[in-house]
Amino acid sequence: MSALHCDFDLIPAIDMKGGKCVRLEEGNASRVREYGNDPLAMALYWQEQGAERLHLVDLDGAFSGVGPHLRVAAAIFRTLRIPVQYGGGLRTLDQINKVLDLGARRAIVGTAAITHPQILEEAVKRWPGSLAVAIDARDGIVAVKGWVDRSGVSALDLAGRVREIGVERVIYTDVSRDGTFRGVNVAETETLARRSGVRVIASGGATSTSDIRELWQRRQAGIEGVVLGRALYEGRLDFRRIKSQLASWQSNAGKENHPVP
Repeated sequence: MSALHCDFDLIPAIDMKGGKCVRLEEGNASRVREYGNDPLAMALYWQEQGAERLHLVDLDGAFSGVGPHLRVAAAIFRTLRIPVQYGGGLRTLDQINKVLDLGARRAIVGTAAITHPQILEEAVKRWPGSLAVAIDARDGIVAVKGWVDRSGVSALDLAGRVREIGVERVIYTDVSRDGTFRGVNVAETETLARRSGVRVIASGGATSTSDIRELWQRRQAGIEGVVLGRALYEGRLDFRRIKSQLASWQSNAGKENHPVP
């Protein structure tokens, strides 16, 4: 099953660990790169660069199940004009409720989608349209608890399960590529979108304009955006420039779909 989605989001990521903005390589907590010690200032920077959505993750929460960054997250929700999707350790209804109540536009559930699907099912009923599921996979198998444990469940199976209970979108990360500059796993991302029928935001490894264009060209499969991390922080991608290029692709595609008579 597939659907046409005209919008395509470029979403800067801020991963928080120990109060700092970081990126992990291949989801490994021991391979950390720091990019600043003020997540709020970083969030404002991406908003000023033209981002229309922010991806905010509490890595300490992802590993431990306890979110120590809620205060700074709440400040980001309050201060930014743009919507924020937030994840990291959201494993109970109370935790999900709290981040949505604080102002997150979307709550991202990861581990609980595997370990306690009934929690996700109830959350979808309570907050329809406000949930996304993070599917983080190695070799097509979902990793949980901050990418530490292999679940034995395939990414495609999980995407199908969450769609059945009403989840509208997933954020799909090939963990082996995350933070490595190896490029997005476009083929697996497209397959997941087409075969599951759920909307997919790609994540992990986006390094070049061609990575983003390949994903954008497959938007009819159900790919609706890409999370951008290390390549932005290290200057391999310029956010304003990619946004301008995306606008150009969309404009040209519109002309092709509606030729002048």
